[in-house]
Amino acid sequence: MVRIGMVNYINTAPIYEVWKEQVLPTEWQVTEAPPSTLNRMLAADELDLGFVSSYEYAARPDRYQILADLSISATGPVGSVYLFSTVAPEQLNNQLVLMTGQSDTSACLLKIILEEFFSLRPRYVTGDICAPTDRGEAPAAVLAIGDEALRLKLENTYPVQLDLAEVWNKKTGLPFVFAVCAVREEFIAKNRTSVRQIRETFLDCRAKGIELLPEICDRVARRIPMDCEACSLYLRAMEYDLGPVKQDALHQFFTLLIQRGEADGAALPLKIFS
Repeated sequence: MVRIGMVNYINTAPIYEVWKEQVLPTEWQVTEAPPSTLNRMLAADELDLGFVSSYEYAARPDRYQILADLSISATGPVGSVYLFSTVAPEQLNNQLVLMTGQSDTSACLLKIILEEFFSLRPRYVTGDICAPTDRGEAPAAVLAIGDEALRLKLENTYPVQLDLAEVWNKKTGLPFVFAVCAVREEFIAKNRTSVRQIRETFLDCRAKGIELLPEICDRVARRIPMDCEACSLYLRAMEYDLGPVKQDALHQFFTLLIQRGEADGAALPLKIFS
């Protein structure tokens, strides 16, 4: 059996909706979950490969390689990774910020933006951003990702909506890579042919998914719910390659994480499997 992890947000739809319609080997078993869950499972050897937070690779680079030319990324606004705030970002110093626990990468990116780019020191807490809180102090801002972020944006209850990928792009001039397709080194050692077959299948699905995007939007937009036009604009902003510029972006992100003591120095240079 090959245990494959797939992010269960609609941002993977151009790949995953096509994947689900393919006649695939029965031993290819997919687990759908938020990025943080897939990170934990891959680290615990409960998955062999899958789309996980970029941070997961940076935290344990000795365990993984990255499948070539596959990512979940954006150049400019991503549309589904937001800091929703009641005040301007510059006013968040020492303020409480509630962060979703669904993505380690987005949490790290938020801290880099607030602490390194804005020179702020907020107070962070991680939890369910959609659940009622029993804290005495309401958060001044919340970090939301994926389908939750899409819903909050449509509700439009927060006066400040900061797209983190857009902030990163303006500051660095680079795209931001939220997720990579990582594979365990131990699995590669015994299953190189299978890994190549899975990678090629992902690439084929991506190519077909881009061609079928209107149909895919019609299929997945109701999950939010959002209208098909908005869904199309959102998915067209998503990027799924890992070319040289995206690798430069990962290098920059990992360098900052290493400098902050939040990643393993062996994360660079990147180990790419093709």
